[in-house]
Amino acid sequence: MGRPDVIPFPLPETLLADVLDRWALTLDEPARPGGTSSWVAPVHDAAGEARFLKLARHHADAAHEAEGLAMWNGDGTVLLHGHHRADGAYALLLERCEPGTELGEVVAEPEQDVVVAGFLRRLWREPEPGQPFRRLTEMCEQWAEEYEEEPCEDLDPGHERLGLELYRSLAAPAADDRVLLTDLHAGNILAAEREPWLVIDPKPFVGDRTYDVTNHLLNCRDRLFGDPGALVERMAGLCGVDTERLRLWTFGRLVVETSWWPELAEVVPRLAPR
Repeated sequence: MGRPDVIPFPLPETLLADVLDRWALTLDEPARPGGTSSWVAPVHDAAGEARFLKLARHHADAAHEAEGLAMWNGDGTVLLHGHHRADGAYALLLERCEPGTELGEVVAEPEQDVVVAGFLRRLWREPEPGQPFRRLTEMCEQWAEEYEEEPCEDLDPGHERLGLELYRSLAAPAADDRVLLTDLHAGNILAAEREPWLVIDPKPFVGDRTYDVTNHLLNCRDRLFGDPGALVERMAGLCGVDTERLRLWTFGRLVVETSWWPELAEVVPRLAPR
């Protein structure tokens, strides 16, 4: 089957045809965008098994998605059935989640907290020699540098300075670091048959577990803007991490995120260290 026109970003011209042939896949319709850097389509393999085919541009944060899925091996995540890298892009053959409804579409936020926290505690893994996962320090340094190139004009300079300092220092390697998902939120948890919910799109790094909680917080807009302290306290308790450390991480991350989400500047003072 020819390459559909719905792929919304540049990919090597032969990638789709190559993986359809490589894995003996039949491409179903419709395909669906997976975001600004990925594309997902339902397929069937040679045995008639329903799968998802994901094509994605390479980007640093998701560099080891396949290796992470292989490590978790379906324990709370979708199963990886195939992986192929091409020039600047990659393809994943994945377990198909049915019905595939996002957690955030059908479950209220307070219940989402419980599901997200349960997956975080379940999926944190002790790093092992030979794994390719990069250190959280690398990602945090990159994001801090990008903020410094385009800072938010609405931030108090003292909060800005302290937030960047914390964002870098909290990421320092420690003995109890774990393999993190770094992008777990209600949109990356899908209803499935093998388990009630399965995680998709992990972006593995090795670092402080507390950081991993912040992504869900930033996806709870109403509570983040309404009572950020209560939200931090609730998630810290559910995830078994230190409340004050999560507050500091969230403060630092909010500072960095204001470069593209300036409205967060109104939340920053409310989580500033006492």
